[in-house]
Amino acid sequence: MAEGDAQAAAVFVRRYQARVFGLALTIVHTPALAEEVAQEAFLRAWRAAGGYDPRRGTVAGWLLAITRNAAIDAARLVRDEPYDPAALVDVLVEPDAAGGVADRVAGEEPVRAALARLPREQAVAVTLAAVYGLTAREIAGREAIPLGTAKTRIRLGLARLRSEWELDDGRDT
Repeated sequence: MAEGDAQAAAVFVRRYQARVFGLALTIVHTPALAEEVAQEAFLRAWRAAGGYDPRRGTVAGWLLAITRNAAIDAARLVRDEPYDPAALVDVLVEPDAAGGVADRVAGEEPVRAALARLPREQAVAVTLAAVYGLTAREIAGREAIPLGTAKTRIRLGLARLRSEWELDDGRDT
């Protein structure tokens, strides 16, 4: 790889891609960003391959150090969750003085109104999944709930939204 052999680089990437991606994901916590970090780490390794000294450590250790540095750089620059999902739901669903949803929601966009009618737990789960792109497993970890509960909240929330937005096409089912 140090000599610019593309075939050797491809073998190198295949051999270490899982470890590099895993370390990047551990640091940045977002799969898409972890993929970018992994690409950057392999690019840095490609450029610095001529300077690798086997007396200073293993290839894996060298590559993972590069990955760690790239991931820390990326984590400093990127904030993928600018708002707390619960705060986002609060903004979308403003209660009135009586504790119900404000009348103004009815005239606003359908998503806001539909989220206002969902139970708070479902609205948060749907927001995390649809807006932030989190998986059910990630939502379960973030909300400190069982995976099955997270899946149920997403499924029920989406089912309620779907039933509200379905159009009656006049056909009997």
